[in-house]
Amino acid sequence: MTSRPTFRPLSQFPAAARRNIRGVFSDIDDTLTTEGRLPAESYAAMEALRNAGILMIPITGRPAGWCDHIARMWPADAVVGENGAFYFRYDREKRRMIRRFDQPDDLRAANRDRLKAVKATILAAVPGSAIASDQPYRETDLAIDFCEDVARLPKAEVDRIVDLFREAGATAKISSIHVNGWFGNFDKLTMARRLMTEVFEIDLDRENRFFTFSGDAPNDSPMFGFFENSVGVANVADFRDRLDAEPTYVTNARGGAGFAELAQALLAAR
Repeated sequence: MTSRPTFRPLSQFPAAARRNIRGVFSDIDDTLTTEGRLPAESYAAMEALRNAGILMIPITGRPAGWCDHIARMWPADAVVGENGAFYFRYDREKRRMIRRFDQPDDLRAANRDRLKAVKATILAAVPGSAIASDQPYRETDLAIDFCEDVARLPKAEVDRIVDLFREAGATAKISSIHVNGWFGNFDKLTMARRLMTEVFEIDLDRENRFFTFSGDAPNDSPMFGFFENSVGVANVADFRDRLDAEPTYVTNARGGAGFAELAQALLAAR
């Protein structure tokens, strides 16, 4: 079997293209974070990007409760959460949180009830799996932990979780720590497009080259495939056999250090 060519290093991201970047979308877990924590270097990198006039927008599978905090407290212009279920943006002048969900309240409530049966099925069928510790703060999905607070499950067991979600008619995506499942057709890219149109009056399809996305996991594939200047942090190689689309460039460093490497490359080009 022919092996894949190596990823293109970040050093091949042309300076002229880096100079024109106006916004950075980024996954959080294992992209902004390292070993489950947000290091000072990646937080400082986010702040440096915003101070340079570059939009900073986390795109994550993490829950609504966390995203409320991120939108308020982090150096972020907005946040897309639960794999595209919503976007939050905090208007500091009006001191008001703007929340836009893909689904109305009644449908989200009905889908949460449907997910209860799926939860019972998965926990019974996949020993060692667990409900993610952040589940109480979620609005739309069910997160099954396969390595964050439990012993890492084999790939076959992770795939079994995905299959059980899909057998129930749910969408399922693998992040670096969870399998997230939900009823609906939303994803990170669709909600990112909606955010940019509704809040910033930017058509991402037309202005693709002015934005980049950084990520590390299979659920980032739609973003990798869409952005012509997408970037994976080095640990994306851990999931290469599971990616539907690959990043255009890859950093030398893993996790938060990789994100800081990307931010420095963008700022240096200016």
